Amino acid sequence: MGDDVPRPADCEYVVVGSGAGGGTVAARLAEAGRRVVLLEAGGDPRATPGPRLPADYDVPAFHAYASENDAMSWNFFVRHYDRDEDQRRDPKYRETWGGRRVDGVLYPRAGTLGGCTAHNAMIMLYPHNADWDGIADLTGDPSWAADRMRAYFERLEDCGHRTAYRWLAKLGLNPTRHGWNGWLRTELAMPPAALGDRPLLGVVRECVGEALGLVGRPLDRLRWLIQGQLDPNDWRLVSEDAVGVRYLPLTTRGHARAGTRERVLDAARRWPDRLRVELNALATRICLDRDNRAVGVEYLAGERLYRAHARPSAAAGERRQVRASREVILAGGAFNTPQLLMLSGIGRPEVLERHGIPVRVALPGVGRNLQDRYEVSVVNRMSFECWGMLAGARFDTADPCYRQWADARAGAYITNGGMLGVITRSAASRPVPDLFCLALLAPFEGYFPGYAARLGDRRNCLTWTILKAHTNNRGGEVTLRSPDPRDPPAVTFRYFEKESDPLGEDLDGVVQGVKLARALTEPLRREGLACEELVPGAGVQSDDEIRQFVRDNAWGHHASCTCPIGREPAGVLDSAFRVHGTRGLRVVDASVFPRIPGFFVASAVYMVGEKAADAILADIVTP
Repeated sequence: MGDDVPRPADCEYVVVGSGAGGGTVAARLAEAGRRVVLLEAGGDPRATPGPRLPADYDVPAFHAYASENDAMSWNFFVRHYDRDEDQRRDPKYRETWGGRRVDGVLYPRAGTLGGCTAHNAMIMLYPHNADWDGIADLTGDPSWAADRMRAYFERLEDCGHRTAYRWLAKLGLNPTRHGWNGWLRTELAMPPAALGDRPLLGVVRECVGEALGLVGRPLDRLRWLIQGQLDPNDWRLVSEDAVGVRYLPLTTRGHARAGTRERVLDAARRWPDRLRVELNALATRICLDRDNRAVGVEYLAGERLYRAHARPSAAAGERRQVRASREVILAGGAFNTPQLLMLSGIGRPEVLERHGIPVRVALPGVGRNLQDRYEVSVVNRMSFECWGMLAGARFDTADPCYRQWADARAGAYITNGGMLGVITRSAASRPVPDLFCLALLAPFEGYFPGYAARLGDRRNCLTWTILKAHTNNRGGEVTLRSPDPRDPPAVTFRYFEKESDPLGEDLDGVVQGVKLARALTEPLRREGLACEELVPGAGVQSDDEIRQFVRDNAWGHHASCTCPIGREPAGVLDSAFRVHGTRGLRVVDASVFPRIPGFFVASAVYMVGEKAADAILADIVTP
């Protein structure tokens, strides 16, 4: 049956992907009374048979294992550089893996209900106001202004870590602008065991003291401390681009993971006649009529059909279609959304023609503008055998730490391994803070096959993971590897490309982050708590040596911006998420941003999911 042949609609809206964008918008549309079919390529992580499930999904401390759990992981292997000699210097690079050629660095994604909210580190960190104001300025759409965007954060959040202000909010006073009645719970994880861990307390004390001296602005810091109490998402601190030490709010409920999986299933239970969730449904093509109006989605029904899956199936799958009377909404993420657009004939003509795909809409920006953070780690071995709070930890369901979590939602496993973060600028000239140094009680050096198990091998390490935000690089791209929708696309980031960053500000910024991490560790060395720097190591000292270390070891895990809002030819979407040159087709995921926002992208994607629902509902013409 051709796409122009009329057939009854199965719903009003088809949403492809159930992550922070798609799950959010699908549930909100159903809540508003609309009929929605949500297509998810994977299964339910709490119902899928597999080793370590559902614990890998539920337990905050198991998030690394979740990202490598064969039942739900999609393993992309990406290129950081075009030149082989540059790429092969990265120790995380693999030419082959699992008996096949992969030629890249592992980039974990999740093919499961909840998308990457099913395996991420659950950190809920608000973007900078300049991120939203930049979109408002670019598009001339005031609904993107920072003050108005905060309302979406308030709508979705159920803040569980500023109790006094929750009571104030009941009186109509909410200076923090947290949300108190939303669907996404945020909590502070500080296990009592940490308070009895003398080495850990010493680390926190020394690092906080050192950080306060390094980031400057002592009077402002004191005011921010009184107002925000180390909360990074307090509106008063966000409004001033505050720097300093912060705790890490996590998206957990009762110290177990919470995300769009829970939101979607709750909406489907409450409104079964409005929201239908199709699991194991791999979208293969957008159905477009002769006027380029999206009328539905073609998909393959079957388990593990996408070849990025850790254990891809050889089965062909059953070809099906689902038709929408109003719109199709793509939310597959920064890799899969541009892939689906291109498979449907929307993208750069030369790419489509190379793969024999008829051009329906020439949109050169599809798949381009790929952006990410730059991340590296400084790993230190401590002078003791094990952090006190990790005593007995084996990161499985048979150890005493798991029993403490399972029985009382207490102990080390209520955390994601992160203890605190330091926010600052890599240079005084930076318009907003662009460095986030995250303290982890594990030896984390990035992503490679088997990295999760390595994290638990040594329980006496302190890692400072440095995130360089607001990067200049715009040279990355996602393009088709083949016209087969089961094949992952080719992904190249083109790290530290001179065309995008001729002054080398990104590389120099990460170098400053390494220096900051070392400065934060120095008092621990003087106190005899830290005894050896494992990575980069004592042999890497000069700025040039650190630059080479960064080039050889950097990674990222917040891929964004491949279907950006903006005018053609570079832009793909208008300010209401509609795809240029089409009707009834929108994108709602991390690919929509013209520039990657903030430090951790999840909060921003949740927010655009809420905003997109408003935009979609506003377009409904009431008879």
